[in-house]
Amino acid sequence: MNLRTLAALLIALLLTGCTDYQWGWYILDPTTTQGQTNLKFLTAGFYDTINVSLLSMVFAMLIGLIVALPALSSNIYLRAFNRVYVESIRSIPVLVLLLWVYYGMPTLLDISLNHFWAGVIALTIAESAFMAEVFRGGIQSINKGQHEAAEALGLNYWQKMQLVIFPQAFRLILPPLGNQFVYILKMSSLVSVIGLSDLTRRANELVVNEYLPLEIYTFLVLEYLVLILCVSQAVRWLERRIAIPQN
Repeated sequence: MNLRTLAALLIALLLTGCTDYQWGWYILDPTTTQGQTNLKFLTAGFYDTINVSLLSMVFAMLIGLIVALPALSSNIYLRAFNRVYVESIRSIPVLVLLLWVYYGMPTLLDISLNHFWAGVIALTIAESAFMAEVFRGGIQSINKGQHEAAEALGLNYWQKMQLVIFPQAFRLILPPLGNQFVYILKMSSLVSVIGLSDLTRRANELVVNEYLPLEIYTFLVLEYLVLILCVSQAVRWLERRIAIPQN
């Protein structure tokens, strides 16, 4: 724990101790029927939060890779396509994009779109631009000698990328990929505004019923904290697993 975190915790404890607020943690007491019901209701939001985040991450990686490749081309038009896409998408707030996908896309394309897939599509589009930059940076960081060696072996472009460049680049881009997944997990809380029953939506609904926002939103903070810490530890474990041993 660094000094800033410790200072923030101390300030929070002092402020809490200086108030006359009567905490109502009984609504989340696992030893009571009410507490068990409320806890079950809140934690059920993990399912939608994790699913929408995982699907968005996978699709964003696929689209990001497709968008990143033109940036590596010598064709000026392909590079221009990459820059236009990346800069345009990164300039749109995630919440605005989410609302446009949910309310605007069905009207524009004359389709039916539920809350879950609207969230996945919006997060995928928003994240794909960042993923494109992650892939571009990772691939460009590979020494040109690796490209030349692959070409000398007679590998075509796709064989070179698949067998030589991507495996090396993956080790380099794994940390930013982990950071982007954490970012998606946090941004997934925005899908609550379109009605998806994720962690945030369920917390909002319980606040309306119990009228104890401080306790419920504090528990919500702890839910996201535990979830993101678990993801961060998993990414660090994977980094160690694929790291090249240093002699």
